[in-house]
Amino acid sequence: MLDLYQGVQVVHLDNHLLVVVKPPNMPSQADASGDLDVLTCMKAYIRRVYGKPGAVYLGLVHRLDRPVGGLMALARTSKAAARLSEQARERTLRRGYLAVTRGRAPQSADLADWLLKDHSNTVSVVPPHTPGAKEARLSLQCLAEADGLCLLRVALYTGRSHQIRVQCANAGFPLWGDARYGGGKPGQQIALWGTSLCLHHPTLKKTMDFCVPPPSGAPWSFFASPAGEKKEN
Repeated sequence: MLDLYQGVQVVHLDNHLLVVVKPPNMPSQADASGDLDVLTCMKAYIRRVYGKPGAVYLGLVHRLDRPVGGLMALARTSKAAARLSEQARERTLRRGYLAVTRGRAPQSADLADWLLKDHSNTVSVVPPHTPGAKEARLSLQCLAEADGLCLLRVALYTGRSHQIRVQCANAGFPLWGDARYGGGKPGQQIALWGTSLCLHHPTLKKTMDFCVPPPSGAPWSFFASPAGEKKEN
């Protein structure tokens, strides 16, 4: 970790790329709540670090749901934003997640569903090719089981809204603490964490891998060493 600013951990910073760890319950970008968001926070951080008096450019390459924490990449130049966004579209920018689910999950599985989001921002599984619906695909591996819970490693092949939460709930093993789709109880924090990020640096000819462990509290504490340390190649 390079720095901590307003609860956001900075793990990499150069002239074109910023990689941070979003804390749970902070919006990725400004929304109707008016709460401090990652994009606004990191623009202020760049201004502080580099002493910039005016506007700061920072491009949002991808998002995490508000209750979800983990790794995020942001672009410091328009060139970097274009190249990283292309990687995101082509799925060469790879994001890995850890999740804790209630109920017994398979040892490994590929899930494919069609998802439809309604006016209340709630996503449902619907029949294939339903008007307005989008196909969602992911794979998962069960790493450990404890007290009726499963620790999963999840890889996304599409980037749909609430995808992991909805697909796991539909498959019969909802995420622990997910109040919207999994019957989470008040005070529980959803157990979904963006633990790994792999991308090609937008200007340097190298691949960069980042990995951060989830928070130390429940339910992550029920499992030993669910993720490793950050690394770069």
